[in-house]
Amino acid sequence: MTTDLARAQADMRFAYFGGAAGMLASSIAWLCAAVAAAQVAPRQAVWVLFIGGMLIHPLGVLIAKLLGRPGNHSKGNPLGSLALASTAWLIFSLPLAYAVSLLRIEWFFPAMLLVIGGRYLVFSSLFGMRIYWVCGLALAGAGYFLAQAGASPTLGAAAGAAIEAVFAAAIFVLNRRELRSNSSFDQKPLRGSP
Repeated sequence: MTTDLARAQADMRFAYFGGAAGMLASSIAWLCAAVAAAQVAPRQAVWVLFIGGMLIHPLGVLIAKLLGRPGNHSKGNPLGSLALASTAWLIFSLPLAYAVSLLRIEWFFPAMLLVIGGRYLVFSSLFGMRIYWVCGLALAGAGYFLAQAGASPTLGAAAGAAIEAVFAAAIFVLNRRELRSNSSFDQKPLRGSP
């Protein structure tokens, strides 16, 4: 069973570049929201993050494919349902973050940092990478401290963009290093399963 889990996690890491491709796409969505908050208005920045959030998966898949990865996991990978469940949890949390923004707009981005941080904790199991614990806690911690400080929406969105960009870069490096160091890294057994 442990070997099956390790193979499923390896398949996920290979397909999505350790999740870094999606995290980079997410960082871009946060950056667009930060620009909207600074240049247009915080209320519009909320919608920029929501709409950008819908584009994260397709953009992440495109980035993975441009980098030579399949951008999708094997059909038989049991972790696919965990990925879907964590996405559903994220979507179910969005109305709460939006409601918070109606009370105090400066709380929206910290609330989203907490939500996204919680989702990345699940990615630790999904990809088998402990760095997701650090990333999730960094995002959640930033959300908490930004809310406590009453930080501007621009700063909140920029913090999300920066944290995700840093962790995406670190995960890209870790994933490349794993692939180089593991010359027997072979996806065929799991990829060939139904």
